[in-house]
Amino acid sequence: MEKWADYCISAVKFNGEGNCIDQARVHKDKGNAMGDAEIWSRDEVVTALESNYTFITILNGNQGVWDEGQKVNIIQVNGNKYLRTDGDHDPSDNLNNLPAVSFL
Repeated sequence: MEKWADYCISAVKFNGEGNCIDQARVHKDKGNAMGDAEIWSRDEVVTALESNYTFITILNGNQGVWDEGQKVNIIQVNGNKYLRTDGDHDPSDNLNNLPAVSFL
């Protein structure tokens, strides 16, 4: 199986205002399997993206198999960096259909 990206994000935790991600559940894409989940801070994800590592979202599909999601990008709005799967320049993080959890 071909790798989708360097890393995959399966869930996020938002800040109190609900517009910025505090933490992400990140898995290393090993090609034939996903690595164990690690909890990364928002800054760690941004730094990795700026270091040319690739990220996509993944969704839990049928029988525990991951489904490929969308590419994660950094969008800059008014000097602030946001994590988004779309090209919108809204001042908020948006990783589409990922589950948002209250704790990671």
